[in-house]
Amino acid sequence: MNDERDRTKRPRTVTVLEEQRTHIPLYKVLLHNDDVNMMDRVVHALMQVFKFEQRVCERIMMDVHNNGMALCTVEPFEQAELHRDQLQSFSLTVTIEPE
Repeated sequence: MNDERDRTKRPRTVTVLEEQRTHIPLYKVLLHNDDVNMMDRVVHALMQVFKFEQRVCERIMMDVHNNGMALCTVEPFEQAELHRDQLQSFSLTVTIEPE
């Protein structure tokens, strides 16, 4: 019992760690229209690279077809570079730019 009283009387030390957040810049992956690739090839490439559902890829493809360009995703630079390169391997025209 004496031990319990000694523990409660001791001052507590609380350490507060300052949380530091790092802002990771994000980049847009933009798919551009071309006169070379068929619509089904574009959908297939988007499904392979991003693992999006078919209906999402079809919407992106139609945005590209109707507007000349479409946003595929926004992500950190290294991931955006990788996805750009993967889509370019399907002969698609893709750029990345800061958000």
